[in-house]
Amino acid sequence: MNSLNKGLKVECRLGCGACCIAPSISSSIPGMPNGKPAGERCVALMDNNLCGLFGLPERPDVCAQFTAEPSICGDSNQQALTTLTDLEQFTAVICKG
Repeated sequence: MNSLNKGLKVECRLGCGACCIAPSISSSIPGMPNGKPAGERCVALMDNNLCGLFGLPERPDVCAQFTAEPSICGDSNQQALTTLTDLEQFTAVICKG
């Protein structure tokens, strides 16, 4: 959490799914043994955009550690998707270095 949002807690918007679409996931996911590329829906993301692995031990650690916060999730599902996509692209460029 950055200093601008310190102390602010945001509840995840049910049915958003942005964090299950925008980022790449390098660890194994049931049904996606090699993880998933950025921008691809996770196979565990159900039609209602809820995680089918939520609370299960098979859920990747990176997913379980994600915390909704205003600077990431914004005011809408589209804003969350845009922000997470931008962050994913930025980190991909930095990591290529």
